Amino acid sequence: MSAAQEIEGVAALVHRLAVLTAAGLPALGAWRSVAEADPDGPAAVVVDGIESAADLPARIGALARPGAGGAVGAAAGWRTAAGSSAAAGRSAAVGSSAVEGRDAPGDVGARAWGVLAAVWWVAAEAGAPLAPTLERTAEVLRGLGADARAVEVALAGPRATSRVVLALPVVAVAMGALLGFDMLGAFASVPGLVCAGAAGVLMWIAVRWNRRLLRWARESDPAPGIGCELLALAMSGGLPPARARELVADACRASGVDPGHGADAVVAFAQRAGVPVAGLLRAESDAARREARASAAERIALLESRLLLPLGLCVLPAFVLLGVVPIGIAILSSTALAV
Repeated sequence: MSAAQEIEGVAALVHRLAVLTAAGLPALGAWRSVAEADPDGPAAVVVDGIESAADLPARIGALARPGAGGAVGAAAGWRTAAGSSAAAGRSAAVGSSAVEGRDAPGDVGARAWGVLAAVWWVAAEAGAPLAPTLERTAEVLRGLGADARAVEVALAGPRATSRVVLALPVVAVAMGALLGFDMLGAFASVPGLVCAGAAGVLMWIAVRWNRRLLRWARESDPAPGIGCELLALAMSGGLPPARARELVADACRASGVDPGHGADAVVAFAQRAGVPVAGLLRAESDAARREARASAAERIALLESRLLLPLGLCVLPAFVLLGVVPIGIAILSSTALAV
């Protein structure tokens, strides 16, 4: 399952929870209803053996860090993390293990669960209305899923190009053999062995270079603007700014989500201007997502030109070493034998 599909799956689940809670079901009852509809889905993992709705953030966060010891182990960490000032230090340790234990720290799909865990914890602690919060979270996750899908679609062309380019040296060897040249004999000679070794090194560099370029083009903030989104949620529940910032920091550390920057500046501006801060924070969150989307598009556009570097510096020389030089060696060898 791709990252985009996983994010969209989480968004669909959150939307169902929003509908059920808006209809009057308690949080735990809504999760159990979703789990009954899909016994093999992630909701069933969340509610398996759960006793209280207070354990929900722990179970949700465990889905974002499969290497952290499972849902039961993560639950203890989340319960420890909630509460006093001493808990803030422990929550940082939980967040650190979440990031280190995740199989792929940059995986966007896994972090969708971290976003949901942070949102759920902040909403529960701040006393914010759950149904509107879940509707907004589903909307945010759908946007992230659409961005991830757009990145994968845009990368399809450059990825296919890199694979074709990396196959050129192999094609050169096959073409030489089809033309009747003794390629095996050419590679058995000392110059042929030197060419094969140099070409192998160049191809290894090209493969590593291409993979790094593709990874660079795919890199993006998995949850841009989430810090502003969570702070708006906490303050909409009636918390003062200082307590809201503390709660958001704890939730982000515990869920392994990067809150980003800019929320404090928005709050300070709103306090100086005497205007409601929640709307400004959500606008800042939307702007962060637009900026992340534009940055991803820019990297993908640059990728097509940067892929020419390993082609020109590594693949084409390897093509010559594996295709052109051995043919010359074979011709010289056959000429010497004829003489």
